[in-house]
Amino acid sequence: MVKKIKKLLAVFLISALVFFHFAPMAPAKEYLNDLDEKGGYMIGDLVVMRPLGIVATAVGAIAYVISLPFSLAGGNEEEARQKLVIEPAKYTFTRPLGDL
Repeated sequence: MVKKIKKLLAVFLISALVFFHFAPMAPAKEYLNDLDEKGGYMIGDLVVMRPLGIVATAVGAIAYVISLPFSLAGGNEEEARQKLVIEPAKYTFTRPLGDL
């Protein structure tokens, strides 16, 4: 009788060791499924989009200065400033990291 109890206890312990280590994987998988890809978007924004935005702001500022006499003569200086300088600067410097 003692041998059967020992055998049953050994089987129970072995099965517990084999099957219970899978239990933490279920909540972890659920957590990983709920994650969005915000971190990847943040890295892509930081590495690619922000430097391109800085270049666009600088090129827009140069184009604005070059076009300033013509836009003053045409009466659309404010629109040129908005499109060439302010919008690229806002996209680059005031937008939250990761928003595309």
